[in-house]
Amino acid sequence: MNPIVAADLQQDTTELLQRLIGCNTVNPPGNERVLQEGLAADLRDAGFEVDLLGAVPERPNLVARLRGAADGPVLCLLSHVDTVLATPADWTHDPWSGDLAEGFVWGRGAQDMKSQTAAEVTAALALARSGWRPARGDLLVVVVVDEEVGGELGAIWLCEHHPDKVRCDYLLNEGGGAVFPYDGGRYYGVCVAEKGVFRFRVITDGIAGHASIPRIGDNALLKMAPLLARMAERQPGYDLTDGPRALLEGLGLEINGGVDPALERLRSNDAGLAMLVEPMLGVTLAPTRISASEKINVIPASAELRVDCRVPPGLGADHATARIREVLGEDGYRMEFTEQVVGNASPVSSPLMDAIEEWVRVNDPGANVVPTILPGFTDSRTFRDAFPDCVAYGFFPQRHMNLYETSPLIHSADERIDVRDLGFAATFFRDICKELLGADD
Repeated sequence: MNPIVAADLQQDTTELLQRLIGCNTVNPPGNERVLQEGLAADLRDAGFEVDLLGAVPERPNLVARLRGAADGPVLCLLSHVDTVLATPADWTHDPWSGDLAEGFVWGRGAQDMKSQTAAEVTAALALARSGWRPARGDLLVVVVVDEEVGGELGAIWLCEHHPDKVRCDYLLNEGGGAVFPYDGGRYYGVCVAEKGVFRFRVITDGIAGHASIPRIGDNALLKMAPLLARMAERQPGYDLTDGPRALLEGLGLEINGGVDPALERLRSNDAGLAMLVEPMLGVTLAPTRISASEKINVIPASAELRVDCRVPPGLGADHATARIREVLGEDGYRMEFTEQVVGNASPVSSPLMDAIEEWVRVNDPGANVVPTILPGFTDSRTFRDAFPDCVAYGFFPQRHMNLYETSPLIHSADERIDVRDLGFAATFFRDICKELLGADD
């Protein structure tokens, strides 16, 4: 298979990614301004209308627009340039070096997600510099800050304070695209949805006493044991939404007999893939923190357990509560939500999905495209909330590094990307712009 990749796109994307990694934008504090000003200059020189808009001066969001010849859809290429922390001692190459070695660009953000910023911006620059303009609609390139800690200064602020600057009909962002093998085939996942976040605390009550006499009080911490055991033994029942349904069907798994048999067949074929797919199918509960007595010699009168709960898109607190009690039971504890964010989704079928499927057919013959959803969330969620008609997908195609190779590198040491995938992705973004927006001939 020889994907149609322009050598100059691969080279330009590689060099831009090295430059972006060289800017330390660990969040907090972020400090994205220098990086954003450099991108803004590049895009402005190529003919884009560019704004730097931020809640605070040192952390601006970039919005660049290339206007078309006629009315039509607005396609937004979205990314973020803040990153998580890195500890240089744990790395083979310095995390802010952007080293090119062994066919990879190394550094924090090489997967999450300065690589996508580099590919999207390089594709946009190549189009604009060639004289291309949309025949219909506009091309938006939006590079935001602050995603890694929730997006309050980034996508959320931008959509609230400057909605007319970023309103779009189609949006491409992170969340999918790394190829994965299954049952002799090759599949590219397109993220069509993100789960909601319904984190909660569980509280058990008892009676304090001196720890030297274990039975003198009523130890609230011990009452957590059966609750933890229940979460260890099982997860709530499934709530199959459109994206996971289409994924299972796309993998050739029959679901008329129920989700359990389909998942069991997937597990027997590929246990690793089943582990990634199962959280997409319903509410998940992951206990992560527990606290009780502040003193070693005091039996705790209360204990608190924190649980990270993720809920399929479109389902709210009432549904989450029912699924939680399904596992924990009704009695012996108190429960309080500490965070409630309803997940959302875009349609599985759309002109954007059609364009992605056609591009993959041409550039990786024999491969298939399937919808997926993220157990976590991205800035796509914010854009769907702000613009309900926006079709937002996560897609950054990688064919030389597969899903099982890329996923462990995100937020980890030795984060890196194959330079061939940089060219592959940049080619996709270039081609998808022409397909959806046409050419001004």
